[in-house]
Amino acid sequence: MVSEFLPIGSVVLLNGGTKKVMVTGFCSIPNNNNHKLYDYCGCVYPEGIINSNEVCLFNNDQIASVCFKGYQDEDEAKFQKELKNVVSKIKLDSDHNMINENLSDTMNETSFSTTEGAF
Repeated sequence: MVSEFLPIGSVVLLNGGTKKVMVTGFCSIPNNNNHKLYDYCGCVYPEGIINSNEVCLFNNDQIASVCFKGYQDEDEAKFQKELKNVVSKIKLDSDHNMINENLSDTMNETSFSTTEGAF
C-alpha cells in the first residue's frame, strides 16, 4: 500500500494507457476476488462513470504520471490521516492480496463509512 494517497479528483495516466483515469476512491476490493486490495478506483476521464459495472481498479505502482492533483482542504487532510491509520493495519503480500484475518474488523473501526468494499 502507498504511504500517501492522491486526493479524489486527481487525474492520472496509467502505465501503457492511452486514456486518463480520475481517482474516485481508495482501497477497493474487486467483486470477483475479496482477498485482493487495490490502492485506488477510478473512472475514465473525461467521460466519467457511464456504467456502474465499469470501474477502473489500480495500484500506485501502475501510475505513469499525475496529470492533475485533486482538491485538498481540511476535510481531505483529516480523511487522509484516517485512511493512513486504516491502511497501516492492513497486511498485503507482494501481489496485493490481503493477509489480514480481521480486515472487516479493521474497516469497521474507521470513522468513515464503507460501501461495497471501498472506503
